[in-house]
Amino acid sequence: MARSEVVSTAEARADRAWPVYRRLLGFAAGYRGLLSVALLGMLIEAVAGGAFTKMMEPIIDETFVGANAGVNLWLPAAIIGLFVLRGVAGYMADYNMAKSGRGIARDLRVMVLGKYLRLPGMRFDAEPVPSMLVRLGSDSDQVSQAAVDAAKVMLQQSLQILASLVVMLWTSWQVTLTILVIAPPLAWIMDKVARRYRRVSHSIQDSSAALMQTADQTLSNQQEVKIYGAQAIEAARYREVADTHMRLNLKVEATRAISSAVVQLMGSVGLALLIVIAGYEASQGRLTAGGFVALMIAMMAIIPSLKQLTNVQNMLQRGVASAERLFSILDADDEIDTGTRPLVRARGEIEFRHVTARYPGQPEPALRDVSFVARPGTVTAIIGRSGSGKSTLIKLIPRFYDYESGEILLDGHPLHDYRIADVRRQIALVGQQVMLFDDTVAANVAYGEMAGVGPEALEAAIRGANAMEFVDKLPGRLDSGIGSRGGRLSGGQRQRLAIARAMLKDAPILILDEATAALDTESERLVQDALDHLMPDRTTLVIAHRLSTIEHADQVLVLDQGRLVEHGTHQELLAKGGLYAHLHRMQFREGEGGDRPG
Repeated sequence: MARSEVVSTAEARADRAWPVYRRLLGFAAGYRGLLSVALLGMLIEAVAGGAFTKMMEPIIDETFVGANAGVNLWLPAAIIGLFVLRGVAGYMADYNMAKSGRGIARDLRVMVLGKYLRLPGMRFDAEPVPSMLVRLGSDSDQVSQAAVDAAKVMLQQSLQILASLVVMLWTSWQVTLTILVIAPPLAWIMDKVARRYRRVSHSIQDSSAALMQTADQTLSNQQEVKIYGAQAIEAARYREVADTHMRLNLKVEATRAISSAVVQLMGSVGLALLIVIAGYEASQGRLTAGGFVALMIAMMAIIPSLKQLTNVQNMLQRGVASAERLFSILDADDEIDTGTRPLVRARGEIEFRHVTARYPGQPEPALRDVSFVARPGTVTAIIGRSGSGKSTLIKLIPRFYDYESGEILLDGHPLHDYRIADVRRQIALVGQQVMLFDDTVAANVAYGEMAGVGPEALEAAIRGANAMEFVDKLPGRLDSGIGSRGGRLSGGQRQRLAIARAMLKDAPILILDEATAALDTESERLVQDALDHLMPDRTTLVIAHRLSTIEHADQVLVLDQGRLVEHGTHQELLAKGGLYAHLHRMQFREGEGGDRPG
């Protein structure tokens, strides 16, 4: 990218920063009470700090210059009282700001996760899960820091600077106004620092997502990495991404260090001016020794406050960058759900009429002009080569994807006439990759809207899925935990729990997506027997199932490059001698133990 393009992009982001931050502050509206208490604490803290600074004047003038012993009695008590007050006020500010910030982070996490679950299925093809986890994790934390933690530092230090300036003006307005000539250069420096932080912060968040995605890919595929001796390659790939992440963070640290040094240099210039001008004012009798000390302490308090205000730009700009990433999710369009036709329980007749579907950005459709009817009580087998459109076809039915043209009818009415939730209630899905949750057997079978079913129905579903034979052996039976993604169970056991879940749902439409493709012979037999209990009296669509299922299917759909090229029963298609017959010869052996179509 050319330098001019980088600069224009940075300027565009800078123009968006304030609207983004203003929107971000809107999330703090629910925490007004806590924030008001925190603001009061900060005000008291600043006033107490200013009062202590101003007390230096009588301490020096009365105790050391005037040798007034009577002042010694109340000044120590007043100092202790001020610091007790300041400590209590600081606790009020810190605790309430922290509670507000963590609350905002939690609210954003919940909102973004809920939004992801309302987005179209295409979104999950376009954005990897590790990137989503970055948004839910570090992005939400950065936003909370920008909305509350950065605001806390800015308010605290600004109030501290204001209190110190009041003390200085009160003590000697002539000296104070003279040294304020350093204010414009300081403001210019802070603006430059803010722009640089903004430019780098977006890149840091993107590199964080890339870092997590690379690690997730390597660790999730650790067996393949080891078996093919790719440890060094994957480590080098991760190091390259980590190096980029480190360089970006070093840019931020370099900016912070240089800006802090410049702010301190400007502060020292102000301090030098103060000494010169205060010396002149003292020689003219307009400033006492105590007043000079008060001015010095106030000025010394302003310098670290200015330094913190400069450093907080990093936190603030990272938060704004993270907020933009989160808002891009919150502002994305939900799944189209405009249906109004009531649907309690469908008969299950599914009709595709000249359906074409395309993935975003792809020149060729994934499905092209597909038409067929799947009737209640029948089995429709779908086969084809890899990439022929089988999975795309079945994902159109529960509206995980949307089609480009044509129409899909359920019981004679377009799918779009129904609410998405009502359509999905009519469908049970058993896939090759079974997704189970880190919970009990019972919670995984009676999942979602089925959570309130009785124990009899739950056990009947588990028994019908041939799962009770291993569930009974678990330490807590139905209340046994099965680990993350069902890691404590074998593949066949996980598959049978998924079938039990589908049995319990008792939906009129059943979709089987290569449900036994990855199982050994014994597990496949048990799973197939469970499926035989599940399939009757439903509209069943099966992808690349075992030979006996395809042989006995009421119809077989043969897809090739997104087109429905053949359609008929097993015997009819074999007699035609077309693609199905070719796949049958290539992918099946004699008997039941052969390969399955892919």
